[in-house]
Amino acid sequence: MRHLTLHITGMSCGHCLHAVNEALIAHPGTQLESLRMGRADLRYDESVTTPADIEAALEQVGYSAKAATRGDAGARP
Repeated sequence: MRHLTLHITGMSCGHCLHAVNEALIAHPGTQLESLRMGRADLRYDESVTTPADIEAALEQVGYSAKAATRGDAGARP
């Protein structure tokens, strides 16, 4: 399992948190570690999914997500 930090735009309320939470929990190969407004930390099984697939799953529920790079504040390897 690899760690992934996502920066998520478009979140503004509790409904947004719930929608993103549900999308990440339902996505195959992911384990959500923490979620707060604008950011999700999770682990993913790279034999099952990719960061691009996870970003696309969030786009399907109306949110733009971008995987943090090592240079981003708060990103972990």
